[in-house]
Amino acid sequence: MVPGVERATAADDNRTANRRADAQRNRAAILAATPGVLRQNPEASVADIAAAAGLGRMTLYGHFRSRAELIDAALTDSLERGDSVLSVVPLDGPPAEAFARLVETSWALISDARGLVIAAQKELPFERVRELHVKAEERVRRVLERGQREGAFRTDVPLRWLLTTTHVIMNAAADDVVAGHVDGNDAARLINAVLQPAVAAPRQSPTRRANR
Repeated sequence: MVPGVERATAADDNRTANRRADAQRNRAAILAATPGVLRQNPEASVADIAAAAGLGRMTLYGHFRSRAELIDAALTDSLERGDSVLSVVPLDGPPAEAFARLVETSWALISDARGLVIAAQKELPFERVRELHVKAEERVRRVLERGQREGAFRTDVPLRWLLTTTHVIMNAAADDVVAGHVDGNDAARLINAVLQPAVAAPRQSPTRRANR
């Protein structure tokens, strides 16, 4: 190759690589800023999110064609990062202890992403929101199922109801923290204080056990 042409080609390659790196950084900055902005205001605009990311609105639209597309991508990213955090939570040992650990870690993730979830429920089809949460819910499902099999958790109500109760309590706590009704540092304890007796198998009285 002619030396001058070779240098020009190398310079073009470097510029392309730099543009690609800039685009990746901008996308990452947008996805990182979105949950925090929506936590403060689930109705926040694309311009608000772009400003929080340190970018212009048109730069954001270069990555996401609409607010709904941005929220979908941000929720997907949030759940993937949450899955990495939850993957190291020990789920062995007594089911009640495993459930408490999972609730404590999940709570922090739910609190951070609460505004994002509220926005997603308004912007995205119900089926899409449900699809995105299936994997995140699977760990809770497995712990509850094991607790039921081992007699630690109640079986007089469907597993689905235990999952729903867990989901509702944690999201309600996130709303109360944002509203200032609950101290975020105490939320995990309060959630477990409600959920542990809610999912625990009823204790049999000594008289009932003797009559069996």
